[in-house]
Amino acid sequence: MIKSASEKTPQVRDPIATQNRILKAAKREFAQKGLGGARIDVVAEKSKSNKRMIYHYFGSKEQLFQKVVEDSYLDIRAAEKKLNLESLEPQEAVETLVRFTWNYYLKNPEFLTLVNSENLHRAVHLKKSVAIKSAQKSMVTLMQGILERGVEQGVFRAGVDPEQLVITIAAVNYYYFNNKYTGAILFDRNFMDADSLQQRLDFNVETIMRILQP
Repeated sequence: MIKSASEKTPQVRDPIATQNRILKAAKREFAQKGLGGARIDVVAEKSKSNKRMIYHYFGSKEQLFQKVVEDSYLDIRAAEKKLNLESLEPQEAVETLVRFTWNYYLKNPEFLTLVNSENLHRAVHLKKSVAIKSAQKSMVTLMQGILERGVEQGVFRAGVDPEQLVITIAAVNYYYFNNKYTGAILFDRNFMDADSLQQRLDFNVETIMRILQP
């Protein structure tokens, strides 16, 4: 016997799946329009939810933005962990991180725009995140261990600050992608064609490795 509409089994809600859809839609919306320009109505529509549900799970637009930014930073830190840099030889570990960072920025442009947006707000949302600070400290500690092993093996010079090196690896990759449009005008070249990308990646690797030479 066919059940009537009223007799059909009610759809079971999955709060985790709903939150993940909201976060995915919010990440796209915030990356495209920033905190000020993003609209919760759009997030609700794209995530197949509603404003009431979004506010129930995340509290406010600002808190949703904070969660998106926090998750974006934690995602790259989690991906770095999967590289198992501590198991690689020091030179290979550093080169692997440089190449990984480059490719992560290339494949995840939303991360860069979210970082830019958060900087416009003077990191007011990031300041509230304990998880981010812990993850970043772990990365610096890992780099310190790699540098120490490199010095012991005679392949790295002593005295390189691990925190400064982590910043520099991020910076040489971040600057290129963050300025691809203005750079194309200033230097009269396509920053994003295959040859330009490869040339820049090779240059970044060489630059970082030269910093470490004994």
